[in-house]
Amino acid sequence: MSELLTGGQAVVRSLINEGVKTVYGLPGVQNDWLYNALYDYRDEIRVIHSRHEQGTGYMALGHYLATGEKSVYNVVPGPGFLNSCGALSTAWGLNAKLLCLVGQIPQKAQGKGWGVLHEIPDQMGIMKRLTKWAASIKSPSEAPNLIHQAFHQMDVSRPRPVGIEVSMDVLQKSEEVSFDLASLAQANQHPSIEKIKKTAQIIADAKNPLIFVSSGAMDASAEVQALAEYLQAPVFAYRTGKGILASNHFLSFPVPAAHHLWKDCDVCIAIGSHARMPLMKWGHDASLKFVSINIEEEAHNRMIDATASLTGDAKSVLQDLQKEIIAIRPEASSKQTEMQSFRNKWNEQTAYLEPQASYLKAIRDELPEDGIFVDELTQVGFASRMLWETNLPRTYLSTGHMGTLGWGFQTALGAKAARPDATVISVAGDGGFMFGVQELATAVQHKLGVIVLLFNNQLFGNVRSMQENLYDNRIIATDLHNPDFVKMAHSFGANATRVHSIDDMKKAIRDAKGASLPTIIEVPIGNDWPSTNKLKALPKLRGKH
Repeated sequence: MSELLTGGQAVVRSLINEGVKTVYGLPGVQNDWLYNALYDYRDEIRVIHSRHEQGTGYMALGHYLATGEKSVYNVVPGPGFLNSCGALSTAWGLNAKLLCLVGQIPQKAQGKGWGVLHEIPDQMGIMKRLTKWAASIKSPSEAPNLIHQAFHQMDVSRPRPVGIEVSMDVLQKSEEVSFDLASLAQANQHPSIEKIKKTAQIIADAKNPLIFVSSGAMDASAEVQALAEYLQAPVFAYRTGKGILASNHFLSFPVPAAHHLWKDCDVCIAIGSHARMPLMKWGHDASLKFVSINIEEEAHNRMIDATASLTGDAKSVLQDLQKEIIAIRPEASSKQTEMQSFRNKWNEQTAYLEPQASYLKAIRDELPEDGIFVDELTQVGFASRMLWETNLPRTYLSTGHMGTLGWGFQTALGAKAARPDATVISVAGDGGFMFGVQELATAVQHKLGVIVLLFNNQLFGNVRSMQENLYDNRIIATDLHNPDFVKMAHSFGANATRVHSIDDMKKAIRDAKGASLPTIIEVPIGNDWPSTNKLKALPKLRGKH
């Protein structure tokens, strides 16, 4: 059965049918008929609007990272779309299930170079390079199946953002629309029993296996723990894999800690991870076997050729693999005492990271177990990648390899919108925070009570440190002129305070928890904090030195 709908109504109804309850957007003339439809269906889907297009993308990303739910952001074409591309590229790097829904100039004007408002050359070409799949809706009747295909594509092989553009004339046009959807192929393959048996034998024969996890194992926490405990193999989490195995588990560590054990590792098991740091930086040789478990076929041999590879969803693959391992080898004896000694050595190695460690411990003390910590490119954020402890997945949000300065506050807003009952803390430097400061207005308007710990040294501090220490004190472009952050936050209607001790910071966090308005806690600091760079250049242990 079909019904007469505008293109905007067809798009919004399709999003609702896919389970979308929130769109992060910023309206404009090319999207007028989309927002008319969002008004029509406002009881079923809400709009959280931002003050800049990058904010829409980062908030949608935060929504996904905090929940695992597919998310949607919408912007106008041309400069609006380009403004959001920093967030879109970060979503690409983080394997986020996110739909970039973009307006477009009228169909008759596309490719003509007429200078129509917001016209850019080949918007779709740009979108295709930042997404795994993208399409244009050419008529209202195409909307249901193309949007269904977009959501399907997020689940096929490696998750990535997808994109759809809709011209303003298509959004306005009325047409008979049917929501009878075309059937789509099964999303993902599963390895054969023969491949699973072969891999199980390699793992069963291992004397010193090490497990590495990243975001691809985010939904396989129980399975990772079961494998690790059966093998008594330590699990090393990249920053995007924190919480997959609880930090308080005796087998759980951050990736750099594995350097101590790498030279004796006989089987490296990468689950939803490339294991890039050990394989590429610490070296490998013929004695090392590499087992890759990844949803993307092309990922297995990206660093080195895998000895064995299993392509499929980590959760189901690990369930089958565990059964085969149990069938051919007994459970290993506990290594808890050995691992505690190993942890003590790791703690000694990172003890120099003060005062970052003390700040992080104080934050951890005040943040509930299910609270969310959002990393940023500032010294406390850098240190958190090694020192932050969390026992739950999706509670430590990081840019991963993209390292997108200024993402944190805006991403935290999306996390708070998606999980309103959770305490969300965003750490930021004064440089990065100013990238998205306008979203304080968004946070106040939509009552997103994020807590921002703003570490202010009036500098792009990390770059300044490199200029001082690596480039003979050649200081340029790193001094910053800042507003009075407390007064500025108050002018937005936000809560704000300035603290000068860790105890005062803890009290400020306690006071801010549960508030419906955002809270800025400014922490004035110097620029003499130790850098985490010391642990980035760990020596090569295997292969040619």
